[in-house]
Amino acid sequence: MLASATSVAMNYRSATRGRSRAEFIAKLGIAVEEADETLGWLELTARVELARGPELVWLLHEANELLAILAAS
Repeated sequence: MLASATSVAMNYRSATRGRSRAEFIAKLGIAVEEADETLGWLELTARVELARGPELVWLLHEANELLAILAAS
């Protein structure tokens, strides 16, 4: 989860430095994939009860919002 979560930020950063619209879209697509993977790990964590509580609920909410924002971009 740490790898995919931190990859979202780095791929977004890379996308903003894209040399063309096509490169921006491609790199943003990678950020979307990594955000979705992170959300998947958080959902699995909740499903198998590796963690619970308000912090996990907050993280799930934030991950869903971030994924929606990136995907809409």
